Amino acid sequence: MTATETAPTSPGALPDPVLLDDRLTHWATTTPDAEAFTYLGRTWTWAQWEERVRRLAGALRSLGVGRGDVVSFLDKNHPACVELTMAAASLGAANAIINFRLAGDEIDYAVNDSGATVLLVGSELLPTISRIRDRLVHVEEVVELTPDGGEGDQYEALLARSEPIGRDPEVTPDDVCLVMYSSGTTGRPKGVMLTQANMVAHTLAAHDGWGFDPGDKNMVSMPLFHVGGSSYVLFSIHDGVPSVMTRDPDGASLAGAIMQGANRTFLVPAVLAQVLQSGPDAVRLFGQLKTYCYGAAPMPLPLLRAAIEAWPDTDFIQVYGLTELCGVITHLMPPEHRDPDHPERLVSAGQVLPGAEVRVVDPGSLEDVAVGEHGELWFRSPQVMKGYLHQPEATAEVITEDGWFRTGDMGKVDADGYVYVEDRLKDMIISGGENIYSPEIERVLAEHPAVAEVAIIGVPDDRWGESVKAVVSLKPGASAGEDELIAFCKEHLASYKAPKSVDVLEALPRNPTGKILKRSLRAPYWEGQERQV
Repeated sequence: MTATETAPTSPGALPDPVLLDDRLTHWATTTPDAEAFTYLGRTWTWAQWEERVRRLAGALRSLGVGRGDVVSFLDKNHPACVELTMAAASLGAANAIINFRLAGDEIDYAVNDSGATVLLVGSELLPTISRIRDRLVHVEEVVELTPDGGEGDQYEALLARSEPIGRDPEVTPDDVCLVMYSSGTTGRPKGVMLTQANMVAHTLAAHDGWGFDPGDKNMVSMPLFHVGGSSYVLFSIHDGVPSVMTRDPDGASLAGAIMQGANRTFLVPAVLAQVLQSGPDAVRLFGQLKTYCYGAAPMPLPLLRAAIEAWPDTDFIQVYGLTELCGVITHLMPPEHRDPDHPERLVSAGQVLPGAEVRVVDPGSLEDVAVGEHGELWFRSPQVMKGYLHQPEATAEVITEDGWFRTGDMGKVDADGYVYVEDRLKDMIISGGENIYSPEIERVLAEHPAVAEVAIIGVPDDRWGESVKAVVSLKPGASAGEDELIAFCKEHLASYKAPKSVDVLEALPRNPTGKILKRSLRAPYWEGQERQV
């Protein structure tokens, strides 16, 4: 049978996977000639794709990588990132995926903190690595890869000369397979350790209630350094349907993937806004999507209503989650998006996934609050991370002895089990799907010679959900304009973290103990908003 004629076995008829590469091996064995992955004009069958993974495993082994080790990836979306995760997992090692948008100092910190000995880096990012190469103390091998895999691509050459090897028999589900860097309240990123068991549990639970039909293709456009990208790509591998990966999540790339037949996807709400503003042709093209799963950032209610009206035949799924939970922990399914009897549920995060539990806890007393009352959201699930890399104390602060994960998000759960996320204990801003922590920016901006004190807050943004605002007071006699302060941040941080606007006050509001009242600073901007985060 040809690739287009081969129909995968129903995933429901298969035993649940145990290790990360179980389903990859299954489809390579049962439907070897079926289409598996397409990227920038290159397409691989399941058999071809698995051979690439096995060759990469052989290459890693020859470079000394084994159980408990870490390798790292730095590039825009590229199938090599997924191949590296699978190959490393087959050896009991982990892939630390670095955000390609970070500044050099931030990349330096993450790669060193991970302990990665092998680094795959895209050609576009190689100049950055060259500037900091002498500071990457653990990295023994840097392998360059290009978007098209053409002549001179070191990664393709590495695969070609390496012998394929199978999975290490010592690998266990408890082995860490991914290290995802999530910014922290200390101002430094923390490496979130996700095991093979965590990721498999997420694939099974987050996939509940929807799936792929024969002929479907999955569009993978969320950045793979984001848990929403690296978790979501496993869905189509689980079901044995083709994936179309875009290098960037821009409009032209997404449209191209849809024209190649991709009809299921997960994207941030900002993409919806872009499409709706792009005119009737774009709206009509995106109407071909059967499923539009969205999350990783707040969805403004007017935007959601406009999307539901624009695409009457599309199933919308909202998801809420955290990196520490492998991604999704609650979902709002398609029927609730079009339920005239419960319009209030559109601002909820839906209900918990199968196998997950939720508590709403008073952060002071640590006692559960009554149904419908406000408190901190705690979840317990097989998806809860193994912990923060090298940070046992930080891990103990968020995972209780009986396995509950403290999200730092405030909200409530109604009598029907719908979760509402309403505020944050953490100083985190979610802008266009990126987690941005205030202390990280405050640490930088406080170094500006004119700044006396600074507070970073998130304010509503119709396109990105939230945008970053700096509120500062200046030292006596000093002066600094908005453009200067923003440019100063961009010198030391990734551009997306820099404030989009700056307010200058004589003094920042404080409580009697001297703590800056960020809630007071945020209040005027969020007044009248249907969501508070």
